[in-house]
Amino acid sequence: MLPNNPLTQYFRQPAIYIRLPSQGKFYPPGALNMPPNGEIPVLPMTSVDEITYRTPDALYNGAATVSVIQSCVPAIRDPWSMPSIDVDAVLVGIRIASYGHAMSLTLTCPECREIEDVMIDLRAVNDGIAVGNYNTSLMIGDLEFYINPILYQTVNQNNLVQLEQQQKINAITQTEMSDEDKLKNLKEVMAVINNTTIDTVARSIATIKTPTAMVNEYEYILDYLRNCDSKTFNQIRDHVIKQREVSEIKPLNLSCGSCKHEYKQSFTLDLASFFDNNS
Repeated sequence: MLPNNPLTQYFRQPAIYIRLPSQGKFYPPGALNMPPNGEIPVLPMTSVDEITYRTPDALYNGAATVSVIQSCVPAIRDPWSMPSIDVDAVLVGIRIASYGHAMSLTLTCPECREIEDVMIDLRAVNDGIAVGNYNTSLMIGDLEFYINPILYQTVNQNNLVQLEQQQKINAITQTEMSDEDKLKNLKEVMAVINNTTIDTVARSIATIKTPTAMVNEYEYILDYLRNCDSKTFNQIRDHVIKQREVSEIKPLNLSCGSCKHEYKQSFTLDLASFFDNNS
């Protein structure tokens, strides 16, 4: 933005205001400029933003999402540091601000197999996004675990790792090698996946309270998770997953226009198509 530009007053303006599911909690200092009324302004995308979302590499590594959020939601100063529970609500808000709240989906009725275009209201999608009760701790023996949502950067890194390891698994199963070599390579892949899972759980723990100390250092928590028994780890992991699932976009309740069959349809943000203004 150039100073003294006489066209400044014609620049894009906020199209909608949204409330973050997190209510501004869990952000590192300086990552969010929360307005006093708790409503975040959302600007429509620019042509550059639309081009960004058509760049495969930027979509793959998360750079597109971060760039567009920085452009359209300037109150979020560091999108990499967003708590994961806010990401879907913000992206849906950007879509609404850019193209309106109506979005068309082409679906197949699971009962009569009729294909039809269904219009959904993205405002209802955002209204349905909830937040897990992160004020509730988990007690296991003498230890009390306080959980927080992981940051978008961790989510993105995990997605990259999972994609890369799945590609390796496909390559291993399709490559001509001895069963011994396949088993060795598969063990290496599983070790990476297991380490990523443990790391994610560690980053989901804000504090572990012992009878004598409050432990919030990531390296200590990670060390504990690597050395606790599997039953304890599974309890912690399941608690983390339960809190995360509360924040996921709920399936849509739909009715077939032909046979009137009522069914639920999952709704996920496929970013390559979600920001296509033809939908």
